[in-house]
Amino acid sequence: MPLADETSPSNPIAGNWHFVTNSRWFHPLLLLVWLMIGLGLRLTNLTAKPPWTDEFSTLVFSLGNSFLPVPLDQAIAPDILLQPLQPQASDTIQDVWAHLSHETNHPPLYFFLAHWWMQLFPTQQGLVSLWGARSLSAIFGAASIPAIYGLGWLTFRSRLIAHIAAAIMAVSPYAIFLAQEARHYTLAILWVIASFACLIIATRHIQNRTQLPITTALAWVVINAFGIATHYFFVLTLGSEALVLIFLAWRQSNFTSPPWRRIYAVAAGTAISGIVWVPIFLQNNYGDKLTDWIQQPRQGFEWLNPFFQAFAAWVTMLFLLPIESPQLAIILISGLVMLIFFIWFLPIFIRGIKVQLQQPETQVLWGIILAAIALFFVFTYFLGIDLTRGARYNFVYFPAVILLLGASLAVRWQIQEKNYKITGKQALAIIWLMGFCSAVTVICNLGYQKYYRPDLFLQLIRQTSQVPVVIATTQITHVQMGEMMGIAREWKIQNTPSASLQFVLAHQDQNPNTSTNTLNNILKTLPKPFDLWLVNFRAPTAAETEKCLAETKSLPAVNGYEYKIYHCQ
Repeated sequence: MPLADETSPSNPIAGNWHFVTNSRWFHPLLLLVWLMIGLGLRLTNLTAKPPWTDEFSTLVFSLGNSFLPVPLDQAIAPDILLQPLQPQASDTIQDVWAHLSHETNHPPLYFFLAHWWMQLFPTQQGLVSLWGARSLSAIFGAASIPAIYGLGWLTFRSRLIAHIAAAIMAVSPYAIFLAQEARHYTLAILWVIASFACLIIATRHIQNRTQLPITTALAWVVINAFGIATHYFFVLTLGSEALVLIFLAWRQSNFTSPPWRRIYAVAAGTAISGIVWVPIFLQNNYGDKLTDWIQQPRQGFEWLNPFFQAFAAWVTMLFLLPIESPQLAIILISGLVMLIFFIWFLPIFIRGIKVQLQQPETQVLWGIILAAIALFFVFTYFLGIDLTRGARYNFVYFPAVILLLGASLAVRWQIQEKNYKITGKQALAIIWLMGFCSAVTVICNLGYQKYYRPDLFLQLIRQTSQVPVVIATTQITHVQMGEMMGIAREWKIQNTPSASLQFVLAHQDQNPNTSTNTLNNILKTLPKPFDLWLVNFRAPTAAETEKCLAETKSLPAVNGYEYKIYHCQ
């Protein structure tokens, strides 16, 4: 069944939009506008927010360095803690893979690319450039704008839908949140878009009962292989696609028509490209410890948390105002405006989807989204792995949401009925401006706020302690090292005169008292006076207070850092 173009009366959004597109330069120039806006937003304030633990993993492993040489169970200076962030001219791709495969649970493709990319940027006081590391993710994020445009055109043969999707992608607060971190999610999104494109092509051949081109089949396997090599959760994208294909086969009651044989070959090739990673993943001793945070037991009303977490992630794909502002008044006003906007927007979205569901391509997109959400809740409630706790994991179906929004809003664009108080174009302008304000919210760290604020924590230390400072934490994996690296990096970058600073990474095994005993032994060797800051210290703390007085004054909380202060005289 051929798909109608924009000017065909069989297309549900056919209308008068094409009259402004007579110039062959109109669409490329408009797409360039979305790209420049999106890239500009992603590069704005790129280093204003300090890196957090996951980003430190990217920085260290992409350099070809390791966390293992950092000394444990002794007092160390900030420069020693920061040594893994120092580029070494002798490090190679082989070093990247060697450390990555033994110390973390991620595939290597993005880290290889980051290794080459970060070499282009000068160091900052001897440390790897944060701007250089984050800019790679930002560029991949900006590339998703023309990519979603291409997917929109391929899917609906509508430049209007393609432009709306690109415009939304340019300002999506969720997309900008991912693009401003030195992580692999924006590259994974590009593979998701490419894989969805192959799926759309395949579904058309299924509907027409024609052979899937060998070039498409091979490209699909390669794309899926790269997706898995970028992030293991890409398999959730593949699972969603598989469920959609199974449904199409069941509806046709035909698993042997011409396109299916090559689709089976694609499935086999993709499976092989994924199986090669299984032994590496299983031999990694760090895997379980690094994912403990999404395997927490639930009690009572906590069983409802995944629904609220999932809903929050869906909403923030389109809009998010400063609900994490330090000012309560701004939080309340932002929440109220978001609620009003959602109530106004939801009927527009539903009406558009009802019209677009006439098209099989829209049904495929819906199928992808519903299948992915179903997989998330299966993992959450049946396997005990709460994927809804990490909003970033929604990258596996995020492009389908953006494209579906574009298709729905394209319907409203065309409606010019007199019973509407505002035209479709005005409604779309309001929605886009809301997205733009949401993007600014994320850029200013007032939404999708960083989990860790070492900058604020260091400021608190300097305001509180006038004597040398010892920061102690319990260490299980490199996550805890990253928490301390954030403080040490701020100390080095700010380079302001202050009392000396030392860190103690007390390794913790099955017996938590081990960390306590280690810390007590170290404290006996340190010259007094000093202030002891126990930061995220997950072990008994009574013993080490024998000759130190606990701070009684109430001090402010800081994101990512739970602390107690003892004055050792």
